[in-house]
Amino acid sequence: MLTLKALRLIHDCQVLAWPAPESGTGLAWEIVRGHLREDSTQERLPLRMPISVDPFPAQQAYDESARLLDRELRSGKSVGVLCEGDPLFYGSFMYLLERLSGSFPVEVIPGVSSPMACAAAARWPMAFRSEPWTVLPGTLSEDELRQRLRQPGAFALMKVGRHFSKLQRVLEELGLAQDAIYVEHASRPDQKVEPLHEVEAQEVPYFSMILLRNA
Repeated sequence: MLTLKALRLIHDCQVLAWPAPESGTGLAWEIVRGHLREDSTQERLPLRMPISVDPFPAQQAYDESARLLDRELRSGKSVGVLCEGDPLFYGSFMYLLERLSGSFPVEVIPGVSSPMACAAAARWPMAFRSEPWTVLPGTLSEDELRQRLRQPGAFALMKVGRHFSKLQRVLEELGLAQDAIYVEHASRPDQKVEPLHEVEAQEVPYFSMILLRNA
């Protein structure tokens, strides 16, 4: 999903950069490649990011990516950086913004973040009237998840992936699993939406989410 403003700026920038795995093109590129002009003279700059839970390689990768962007910007070129979802919602762009915003003007274009995409895919209203809506990362401990999920309101559980079994266990203990919705690869061709209690896999993809309501 791309906003019209984002697509316009993607076409207008002289250099198009995006976070990419150490090998391959990456999802951000795959999303926009069909919208790019074949006759464009635009430069393309993949920013290689290792997938690791260790903060040190990741920080070094952000430093290197910021250095590459700094070089292009200091040469006077306009640079667009692609982001999956919204740039400032659990997005890797935040770390580039920290490194570059003090030296260059930056415009951030809001995107369609995954909770909105998942709720739309499931036709699941995120918040009624004055109901609170809470986003929780699956990386939280079981005790913290229990404490937060005991509060009334609607919830989106993100970063499910390898934490799926833990999240499923906590929701079952709290009596919230039966009505929870599982969404995988929202808005993509391989999108999947099903009740959480029907999900049999012990491990699920990184791009998955659990939506639930504690009334």
